Amino acid sequence: MKRVLFITYYWPPSGKASLHWPLAVIRHLPNFDWDPVVLTVENESFTEKDYSLLNEINPALKVYKTKAAEVFNLYKMFIGKKKDESLSVSETMSKDKGFRQRISLWIRMNLFVPDARVLWYPSAVKSGKKLLELLKTNSEPIDVIISIGTPHSTHLIGKKLSRIFNIPHIPLFTDPWTSISYYKKFNRNFLARAIDNRFEKKVIENSTAVIFVTNNTRSEYISKYPTLRNKSFVLYWGYNEENFTQFPESKQHPGNEKVLLHTGNLFDYQNPVNLWNTVRNRINNGENLRIRFTGTVGPAIIKSLESKGLSDHYSLLGFLPYNELMKELMSADFFLLCPYDKRHIP
Repeated sequence: MKRVLFITYYWPPSGKASLHWPLAVIRHLPNFDWDPVVLTVENESFTEKDYSLLNEINPALKVYKTKAAEVFNLYKMFIGKKKDESLSVSETMSKDKGFRQRISLWIRMNLFVPDARVLWYPSAVKSGKKLLELLKTNSEPIDVIISIGTPHSTHLIGKKLSRIFNIPHIPLFTDPWTSISYYKKFNRNFLARAIDNRFEKKVIENSTAVIFVTNNTRSEYISKYPTLRNKSFVLYWGYNEENFTQFPESKQHPGNEKVLLHTGNLFDYQNPVNLWNTVRNRINNGENLRIRFTGTVGPAIIKSLESKGLSDHYSLLGFLPYNELMKELMSADFFLLCPYDKRHIP
């Protein structure tokens, strides 16, 4: 059996949506004579927790955890929150929270390169070296390293370990790196952009293969790095059929209400103002519409909804465990997607 090391910042009980890709892939790999091993963080405290995802992990899977500095605890202190107070993803990306928030956004975009998780790099490399040496000593050497980004700082860890041990490195891009959507809305200085582009280029050059989750992103990267044409692949975001079959479709809502559902994080820069106008007009014309949000919603979007008189026509459900989210999906009449660019259209 060959062995593959997955480097991922997020791991259950984190409820991060991007986790479904590695969880599904890792579950099937042993059927193809690949033995997976996972390196992750011990103390990730930013994401909401979904303990049901722990049931998807094979008890025999080797998972190694190492400490990482949690920069968002410092962020909370800076903006005046207590350490135990919740902090939503949409909130951290909003300019609508005052001067301290705007300062913290500038720091995040310009001083933490490639991202705020780069503080994990020293301990991850140190622990990764010990792990790879241990497995080699035990006659269980790692044959390939797969790093999962975002955060893209995991690719730097993968590249470093790849170079030290001469092991093939395959970065997986669940989102673009230097051209990720929100960079278009936040100013980054020349030096930060230059360093980030150099990091990305070095990871691409060192890689044996690269995996993307959409064809649009792969095409964009090939135009920037032509050498990727013959060493890049698309493995789509997918879903497990059995997860859907266990929840019957149900669209029976009180008063013939029609539900428009958005799942995941919705940032201020994605605010579909014209849609809220349309919803308001259709309600005025007698339609019974309700907008339901799971995940996080930016403060400016809430203000926008309120300004359109939609206070009684939307619900904020917050983070939901996966099974509860599935029920919401199966009972919605319409799905709302607010992609900032075509790379995010499924």
